[in-house]
Amino acid sequence: MSRKVDSVKDINNSKETWRLAVRIMDVWSVVNNKGIEHLEMIVMDSLGDRIQVLIRHDHLLKWKEVIKENMTCIINNGSVYNNDFQWKVCDHSKKLVFLGGTTMKAIELQNIPPKGYFFKDFGEILQGKCKTDRLEDIIGVVSEINHIQSNTPGKKVVVSVVLKDLKGNCINCNLWEIYGSKFLAYYNDPKNNGAIVILLTHAMETLCVTVATTLKFTVSKYGWFYYGCTRCSSKAPNPEKAYECSCGQNVEQPIPRYKIEIYVSNGESKYRFVFWDSECAAILGMTAEFMHNSMVENGEYDPMVYPDELEMLLNKKMAFRVKVQPTFSQASVWKLCDDEAFVKEIENDYIVEDV
Repeated sequence: MSRKVDSVKDINNSKETWRLAVRIMDVWSVVNNKGIEHLEMIVMDSLGDRIQVLIRHDHLLKWKEVIKENMTCIINNGSVYNNDFQWKVCDHSKKLVFLGGTTMKAIELQNIPPKGYFFKDFGEILQGKCKTDRLEDIIGVVSEINHIQSNTPGKKVVVSVVLKDLKGNCINCNLWEIYGSKFLAYYNDPKNNGAIVILLTHAMETLCVTVATTLKFTVSKYGWFYYGCTRCSSKAPNPEKAYECSCGQNVEQPIPRYKIEIYVSNGESKYRFVFWDSECAAILGMTAEFMHNSMVENGEYDPMVYPDELEMLLNKKMAFRVKVQPTFSQASVWKLCDDEAFVKEIENDYIVEDV
């Protein structure tokens, strides 16, 4: 008598004798800071339910060459634990861990859907209907390049773009290292002159929303602006010289762009927020280039002298969407709103104080 197949949605920690008929949707290797490697993967059954699977380092050699992405198979036996992965890729509350007694047999299973994507709606992301420990699939067309950080000593390639979906919703997206380099190579190729669509799997949402009041400037050694590309907001390697930016622009004369650090508070809590060019220009009603030129016309060349007009950024209560950077004890402002009704709505509906 053959054993019946269990459904992924029914997996719990009541037993280890599970029998699953699944497709391997994705598989990847993880190496920790001690150089120890393990495998993680996502499997899906015929009902479309998914669960995250862990193969520990002591079972790695047995399975690393056997498991192939998109294969269908029968898996027998495995331990079940709470899904405590730092980054989760599906909604199942449990994870399956391979045992020494786990077996797997490759078999053609036509009733299991082929590998696909579970795209997260941009509208839900903008409304905060997402989990910060969840990796999502997203797709959108590139509508704008915000910033390009080149591969220089001590820094990795980062390309910040704005993605737009079919409904017109926009979100900011960072492409790191190899993904940023691939994007730039495609973007700067003269043969590719159409719209650029980006599809990301297992993308991470690292932004959060808060309400705070701006207090005072944090004076950095760079002053209130930096010199950047005329096309994107990437920093110029030398404001005195022409150069070719990573975005493909030949920059004859870099232009000043806002980068201002401000202390903000929410009750007794204080933190440093970094305000970038577009946000500052929107509030002040003038570009950093215009303000800098006005200073120079009045005989002031020192970037450490903060113009009086910048005071308009202070003593404002606003709703912020920020990317927290704990390594530098600061947060980068991605979007802000000072509309009183909206700020009140955010406070009432989303901001919860811990007791």
